[in-house]
Amino acid sequence: MYIQHFGLAQYPFSLTPNTRYFLKLPSHQKAFDLLVTALDGVLHFAKITGEVGTGKTMLCRKLLNALAFHPEKYLTAYIPHPVLSEEGIMHAIADELGIDRDDNISYRALLKTVTAALVENAQAGKSVALFIDEAQAMPEETLKAVHLLTQVDLADDNHLQVVLFGQPELEELLERPGLKSLQRDLAFSYELSALDLKGLKSYIAHRLDKAGYNGPPLFTEKALDALYQASGGIPRLINILCHKSLMSAFGKGMLLVDEAHVELAISDTEGVGDSSSMIASLFSH
Repeated sequence: MYIQHFGLAQYPFSLTPNTRYFLKLPSHQKAFDLLVTALDGVLHFAKITGEVGTGKTMLCRKLLNALAFHPEKYLTAYIPHPVLSEEGIMHAIADELGIDRDDNISYRALLKTVTAALVENAQAGKSVALFIDEAQAMPEETLKAVHLLTQVDLADDNHLQVVLFGQPELEELLERPGLKSLQRDLAFSYELSALDLKGLKSYIAHRLDKAGYNGPPLFTEKALDALYQASGGIPRLINILCHKSLMSAFGKGMLLVDEAHVELAISDTEGVGDSSSMIASLFSH
């Protein structure tokens, strides 16, 4: 809608995670660097937590892309919706690893088949890196089943490496008595924080640049302050508010986003301000 108006090549504030827009902010870059180092060592389990919208999925995809450059060393598996039974998670892992099996295979046979594939890859010098998003939603027994896969006794103890990405509730899940052994195997834990004001400004400028914008500052300082106060530095909420602010400025025929446009976006966003219909007012001059 507003791409040509602002001289953009694409929408800069899409909610779909796109590693092209990954910004090396201190918190996120530190998490990325530490995870890469951990995966290169002996790692059974790692944990990344953060509030909704802090960039966990973006980080996960960035890691998947990084490991894809080393197919001789890693096989990767990604499970975005882990609300599965023990059997369901094993089928999901088998699908990700391209493991053939009968449609009516028993759980016991499925577990043996997946384990055999892990052993075979380890013997070939490859480690399987399993990334589980929204891990706070996993049933306890399902998480235990994944933990069991890491317990295969091999000379090379790096056959399966599991990284859990989840909201803060993941901490509560892992503190359950039945998961104490998994807690002991956690080699790495990191919490993604929200952006500060400086980080928000860098984030917005970076996304605009990646989207093809090369003009003067598009958001006024007061607009940026309002965005920070309303979003709390949460990237997903920043994206929502920036997109709506650009829509508002475009609807008014403006080439600069000011505080009034941001306030209109805030009032239209549930959980930030009083929800109202912004669309009707966008094109009233």
